[in-house]
Amino acid sequence: MDGGKSTPDRVPLVAVLAANSISTAGTSLTLIGVPWFVLETTGSAGRAGVVAFCATLPIVVSALIGGPVIDRIGRRRVSVASDTVCGLAVAAVPLLHYADALSFWLLCVLMAVNGLFHTPGNTARYVLVPDLAEHAGTTLPRAASLFDAVSRGARMVGAALAGVLIALVGAETVLLLDAATFLTSAALIAAGVRGVRAAEPFKAAAPVSLRTYKRELREGYAYLFGNRLLLGIVVMVLFMNGTDQGWNAVLLPVHASAELGGARDLGLLTALFGAGGLTGALLYGAVGHRYSRRAVFSVCVVLCGAPRFLVAALTDTTLPLAVTMALSGVAGGVLNPILTTVTYGSVPDALRSRVAGAITAGCELAMPVGGLAAGLLVESAGASGALLTMGGVYLLATLSPLVFPAWRTMDGEPGAAVGKEPAAEPGGPVGRAGAPVSSREPCPRDPAPAARRPRPSGS
Repeated sequence: MDGGKSTPDRVPLVAVLAANSISTAGTSLTLIGVPWFVLETTGSAGRAGVVAFCATLPIVVSALIGGPVIDRIGRRRVSVASDTVCGLAVAAVPLLHYADALSFWLLCVLMAVNGLFHTPGNTARYVLVPDLAEHAGTTLPRAASLFDAVSRGARMVGAALAGVLIALVGAETVLLLDAATFLTSAALIAAGVRGVRAAEPFKAAAPVSLRTYKRELREGYAYLFGNRLLLGIVVMVLFMNGTDQGWNAVLLPVHASAELGGARDLGLLTALFGAGGLTGALLYGAVGHRYSRRAVFSVCVVLCGAPRFLVAALTDTTLPLAVTMALSGVAGGVLNPILTTVTYGSVPDALRSRVAGAITAGCELAMPVGGLAAGLLVESAGASGALLTMGGVYLLATLSPLVFPAWRTMDGEPGAAVGKEPAAEPGGPVGRAGAPVSSREPCPRDPAPAARRPRPSGS
């Protein structure tokens, strides 16, 4: 057991699950509150796209270079620091607005700070799950499914709450509540994950130097590029996350504002998607193992995305889109447990943070462009044209499991059990992923779980 304990200790796992669920609920508040705040204060879909770009570009930057930093500083410390900074950045938006001191570009800077620090915290919690599962005396599939289920439940509750609160008290109050969720998450990790060896800095790490850092960073990317299935997942999720960012940050808020019932319908639709995702994750956990992993994934990944865009483009009422969002959520909920198992099962513990960072960077590389492109498309081609264009991109991306041979290995067995990863010292050589693998959330988390896991952001 971790830390030399001979009896299971579930407190650290429960603390991480609780902290991640609270942080995820807060992220849902941001997902709805910030675009609505921008639309209310500027009335411009283009500016909403610019804010989305500024918020997501630093996410990619931190993911590209942050993997070795997490191991050096320690997963617990990174998670606490990340949530604290994000909470302060989000709180500054409404406080400066109340003081009449919030310019548009200052809003962009604050959202950039939030994005820069958000991903390391998510990744740090995600990569702890296998060790905490062993620490708690439970199995990795059970812990990963629980992580995904509580995250989805939190996302659903946060979205519904955001829609209601925006309508009742305004987007500014929603952002203050979001800040409080980040700070609560930081406190839970600080108190609940003390003494867990895997959460502390790696003692065997080589002395800090630019050369060592570059080598460790390179190892994460070498491992990813050496596994064709993981690489194929990352490329597909890259396009999915880019279009999902455009959907969440611009297209759905604009559609809800112009054609539907405003913030309440926006919260309702997002909550229905989250409820469907929770249902899908639970259904897969109950019966999914009976079927071909690749077949289930290939069907569900097509159904989870493009239909939303098409229905929104062709209708101006809430009910058809609500039904589509719920069903798409069910399909999306099946994806992350599969991707989480693939990621966890194929990556050794000593490389987990670095590979998770590389996966996150790849999966989120198109997100800044997605939000910005959606805003520009709405301004130039109208909302319907933007929805159809981005829906078409989503559909093409999700056909890849039916086309490329690497996806056939998805039905293989996971590479390793918890605590049984192949030995690999930090800074040591990295080979190709071995046997066929079968994730973290992120997609996962990500997935970070969510590495964020390879995980579609909208699912």
